[in-house]
Amino acid sequence: MPQTEPDRPTRLDRLGPVFASIWLIFLVDSVLEGWARRDEPAGVVGLLATLVFAGAYLTLWLQIRSDRSRLITNPPPRTAVAHLGGLLGLAVVAVACLGEPALSTIVFIAVSAVMVLPLRAAAPVVAVLVAGALGLAAAEGWGSQSGLVFAVLAASISLLGLRTVLRANAAQVRAEQENARLAVENERTRFARDLHDILGHSLTVITVKAELAGRLLDVDPERARAELADLEWLSRDALSDVRRAVGGYRDLTLPGELVRARAALEAAGIQARLPGSVEEVQADLRELFAWTMREGVTNVVRHSRASTCDVRLGPTSIAVHDDGTGAGEEPGRGHGLTGMRERAAAVGATVTVRRLDPGFALEVSRA
Repeated sequence: MPQTEPDRPTRLDRLGPVFASIWLIFLVDSVLEGWARRDEPAGVVGLLATLVFAGAYLTLWLQIRSDRSRLITNPPPRTAVAHLGGLLGLAVVAVACLGEPALSTIVFIAVSAVMVLPLRAAAPVVAVLVAGALGLAAAEGWGSQSGLVFAVLAASISLLGLRTVLRANAAQVRAEQENARLAVENERTRFARDLHDILGHSLTVITVKAELAGRLLDVDPERARAELADLEWLSRDALSDVRRAVGGYRDLTLPGELVRARAALEAAGIQARLPGSVEEVQADLRELFAWTMREGVTNVVRHSRASTCDVRLGPTSIAVHDDGTGAGEEPGRGHGLTGMRERAAAVGATVTVRRLDPGFALEVSRA
């Protein structure tokens, strides 16, 4: 299967780092403060901490942007704690060295927490950050931090909304993929069931006729030639059935199955008692009854060791009876009968399988 080429990055993708860097403008005050105090050790340390903080945040954002599934599933807890711990440590150093201008790092830590933590963990972290900023500002006499609080909450809620949308989209994609998988599975099951029913019947009749032709070669060559001609017809008919099944045209006709049943039973040396007409059968049940007759007659020919087979049709029922001894298997099992029950359930009918004395009965009816 040819491999698809990876998606080429669009211009918008290439500009992603630029857009991410724009938000780092909120760290300008901290950078300017550190630059203004570059003659002091605290100013240099604060400036370096701020720049490393900016690089660490941008790296985290680019990693998540390159693998958007992290916004849906969250990275491992150890990785998340390492990211947040590193940012928090740098922010503490910056605030300790530069004071109030470095409090803007709290916004980035809050956003990072929402990016890498589940909501139940991110919400308390954001709340602690807000409370810590307010408490620190009040203790140091830095004035009202309502703007900072608003920025933290707005950025956190915005990213939370983005994650919610992404998760909803991912859930929808997973649901569509599951529906597609189930559709394929159902079609595979349907095809296997139909192929079993079609080939099981056809190959059984072909086998019986081949055995009969072999026995007749020496005693009745003309009859043997007739049986061989029937074999050719049956094989062509089976091939046609398989092609129809592959193409999805799997409907059978009840009159056609009557003809097949008569030929199969005669080839097996079983006396056939078949209805002369199918007109009284309700239209929506005819395909089901055709499959029932095929399955029932195939089982009679293959397993029953019967001398007679009786097929009875009614408006809403069909029964296939024989007087054989069977092969000792438990009635009601097998892939063919499983398929019969599935087809019957689809039109509100029921399948009954029971032993007679002697014989075996397959009955399908709808109340």
